Amino acid sequence: MALALRILFAFMAIGSCIAADNIDLWPMPMLVSHGTQKLYVKKDIAMSMVGSVYSDEKAILKDAFQRMVNLITMNHVIDGINRTSLVLTCVNIVVHSPEDELNFGVDESYNLTVPTTGDPLYAQIEAQTVFGALHALQTFGQLCYFDFTSRLIELNSAPWIITDAPRFPYRGLLIDTARHYLPVRIIKGVIDAMTYSKLNVLHWHIVDEQSFPIEIPSYPKLWNGSYSYSERYTMSDAIDIVRYGEKRGVNVLAEIDVPGHARSWGVGYPSLWPSDSCREPLDISNNFTFEVIDGILSGDFSKVFKFKFVHLGGDEVNTSCWTTNY
Repeated sequence: MALALRILFAFMAIGSCIAADNIDLWPMPMLVSHGTQKLYVKKDIAMSMVGSVYSDEKAILKDAFQRMVNLITMNHVIDGINRTSLVLTCVNIVVHSPEDELNFGVDESYNLTVPTTGDPLYAQIEAQTVFGALHALQTFGQLCYFDFTSRLIELNSAPWIITDAPRFPYRGLLIDTARHYLPVRIIKGVIDAMTYSKLNVLHWHIVDEQSFPIEIPSYPKLWNGSYSYSERYTMSDAIDIVRYGEKRGVNVLAEIDVPGHARSWGVGYPSLWPSDSCREPLDISNNFTFEVIDGILSGDFSKVFKFKFVHLGGDEVNTSCWTTNY
């Protein structure tokens, strides 16, 4: 499912080429103006940061630019002969803030200009933060496409002036690895797919009744509730996923479902169940239950998941288990 989703988003992005008088950008920017001129994009187009105060020490922009180039060139043989001077040779990115903390509500706005005059001819991106610049690169990539007749990368309807900012600070996609384990590489693929549509929060539903797949060092028996030894996430895996998302402008919202749907918790710690015959929800009369939850949220999770929010589920709590036993 995750792989299919990634492929879908990829084709949506790749297929968003600009035909005459059509604006096929996804999602549609706030303000767009364009002309009628065709440009060509140099196959080894470069990135510059002239005028930017952002140092890109983490290579967030460098890596994003290379991903964009890989997406528009793919495996095409770009060997056509260009007989015009209308060739984009560079994308200059100006970021006004030196910070790259992916805080909730961070400024993700950008301006993108693709002119038809200049020597050399280059596109200009201007953003308050690096995360706005990431979105601008996605938009620029959608303007470019490989033409099978000319065998060149083309960009139609120039000049372009685009101003954009998201309507909502939270634009999320949920995955449920408690019920359907996803390898780390697939989760990373989902994050990549999210960036094509400028989504910025991966809601990771990690723990539910069916399995407890994540390592909790403070309570190491909790992941005894995983499907199997091979269907688990270590703390290193979680850190890797969070960092992967941050470099792409995607926060990770972690969810553990409490107090209901907690059957998997008691596999390693049976005292978390109200009784052996009633294995969900969590036993709220047991102080150990609250020690475990607090240990997860204020201890292990806080070291890994840096997003402002955490999700506690709270749905479908069968209270009859409590009233029957107490």
